[in-house]
Amino acid sequence: MTSVVHPQVHASTFSCGQCGASLAFAGVRTELCPYCTSPNFVERPPAAHQPDPTLVVAFAGSAEHAKLRLDRWIGRRMWVADPALRHARVDDIRGIYVPAYLYSALARTEYTAQIGEHYKETKLVHTKNADGSEKLEERTVTRTEHRPLSGRHVGYVTDVVVSASQGLAHAELAALEPFDLRALRRFSPALISGWITEEFARDADQCCRQSRADAIDDVGTALRRFMPGDSFCDLVWRTTVEWESLEPILVPIWVLAVRYRADRPALRILINGQTGKVHGKAPLSWWKVTLAIAIPLLVAAAIVLLWLHYQPEPPP
Repeated sequence: MTSVVHPQVHASTFSCGQCGASLAFAGVRTELCPYCTSPNFVERPPAAHQPDPTLVVAFAGSAEHAKLRLDRWIGRRMWVADPALRHARVDDIRGIYVPAYLYSALARTEYTAQIGEHYKETKLVHTKNADGSEKLEERTVTRTEHRPLSGRHVGYVTDVVVSASQGLAHAELAALEPFDLRALRRFSPALISGWITEEFARDADQCCRQSRADAIDDVGTALRRFMPGDSFCDLVWRTTVEWESLEPILVPIWVLAVRYRADRPALRILINGQTGKVHGKAPLSWWKVTLAIAIPLLVAAAIVLLWLHYQPEPPP
């Protein structure tokens, strides 16, 4: 294996015995795992199947900037979060270059759907007056006429990023997207010197299959936006991809261990090191959640009771 850190950076390679993440630290012999805070690293020799990155999305802010983003994220969740979170402290913060693959392809799609066109129709309906007598009223109703639609769509799928990390699941990386890939830079050791850099842990073929599935989902999203008419249903599509490209890249992620209670494990928060987007699961306060649900229900019940109270008495 050729480490993702260039030999000139003097990287030591470790494997976390707790979560399995394979990491390289420039000039460091022992470290805590940034994903699970486990100290039990085991040094191992390099393997030969891991690629070198070709492109890098660089960090665009400092650790202090990441902490400010965390404070804003916590502040927006305090109305339902555990009150102890307000006084949480950051036990550890690490900037990591996480391995990923950048996928692109030409997608050819055949689709069928039912397109709905709305039209209005006026009809007469029988209603009753307050005294019980019947009367005819004119009412306008909206109806939908469906017509079949089929066609072909050809387009490029670009900027699909899939995680190749052992410690950061693809769903977590997707939650931190998008990255501004216009800022991609050609890989050089100087870009990652002084940063933790994780090695490529997931097989390229596996990442390609994941990327292809994401690309096909993106085609479906584009088709839904493309559908004409007022509404549509029964959309079915079949996509084949050609000219697939898979580039190994590194993306910047801040990983924070946030301690909010002594008797609870540290909360792991992830922050996009380029855009500042935050991902994490805030611990909920169930009495706050219950109150947040109960108050709208009580207000709605009060409105209904007032409405019933002020309704005129029916005639005898």
